[in-house]
Amino acid sequence: MTTSPTAALSEAGVSIWLDDLSRKRIASGDLDRLIAERNVVGVTTNPTIFAGALAKGDGYAEQVAELAAAGADVDTAVFEITTDDVRAASDVFRPVYDASKGFDGRVSIEVAPGLARDTAGTIAEARSLWAKVDRPNAMIKIPATAEGLDAITATIAAGISVNVTLIFSLDRYREVIEAYLTGLEQAKAAGHDLSTIHSVASFFVSRVDTEIDKRLEVIGTDAALALKSKAGVANARLAYELFEQQFATERAAALLAAGANKQRPLWASTGVKDPALPDTLYVTGLVAPGVVNTMPEKTLEATFDHGVVTGDTVTGAYAEAADVLDALASVGVDYDDVTLLLETEGVDKFIVSWNELLDSVRTALESAR
Repeated sequence: MTTSPTAALSEAGVSIWLDDLSRKRIASGDLDRLIAERNVVGVTTNPTIFAGALAKGDGYAEQVAELAAAGADVDTAVFEITTDDVRAASDVFRPVYDASKGFDGRVSIEVAPGLARDTAGTIAEARSLWAKVDRPNAMIKIPATAEGLDAITATIAAGISVNVTLIFSLDRYREVIEAYLTGLEQAKAAGHDLSTIHSVASFFVSRVDTEIDKRLEVIGTDAALALKSKAGVANARLAYELFEQQFATERAAALLAAGANKQRPLWASTGVKDPALPDTLYVTGLVAPGVVNTMPEKTLEATFDHGVVTGDTVTGAYAEAADVLDALASVGVDYDDVTLLLETEGVDKFIVSWNELLDSVRTALESAR
């Protein structure tokens, strides 16, 4: 029997997580189908995904009516609706979680994006979400802003599993690993079982190419144009090199020996934006042991249909990846400026989506009253 590309990815050590969630997908059995037929072992959500699901309204009318009758305000309603979806999805993935001893079967929910610059507010909401979902296979998404770093440490220290999101630069990724290790040390000191604490670091890929390619087009030289669509994969490959280095230190080794888990790199923003590129570029080009690739359904189906999985495409390519970043600097692309802009834009875009989510729920509540 021929192995499907998604099965080949799993065998190569890549955990496939779906970047989408809705009540309809859960209730219809579609999530179960993707687990069985597409090797999906986790799911991620974000404000954009929830806004889209709520706007369509599928499966939410009854709960909205109940919340309206109870006099719930829009913030309470959003909290109840989104945590219910994540709890239900966590139950769907519980067999995967149990079979993988907590490694996979994960469902992520994000703190409100307006808290991205608020350390104390992020910590408080992370605790509230964790308590409300009340499932061991949940993960709380915290953005990797400067203010988010201390929140990551505090949340890990409290024994809560964290999906760190919106990572674009290698320097910020290094700080994220530091925040995780510090959180583990504090959790250990507080008597938490380190083996129950999991984390992934979501390193964004396609958005890096989108922004850098725009700049290369403006520069317009042959040397610049030859670098188009190479930065995203190169940046991610160097992130994996950093992951290997940081979790091979004595400090990390001591925590791992005490039962801690490595914070796995997660490739996010893996949908290809440029139609001239292969639609599985950010999947097949980033195969390495122990990573997560969170895919929109379109990318998942493209991978299943025609993805060519040739094994590890990361660890032998560090020198080539470093050369790409050096070449970008030589033609005038400011890497630090790009990654800072992308972080700022990422937070702003999620705030816009969050406001759309609030508007959708507000309208639904008013219609139900």
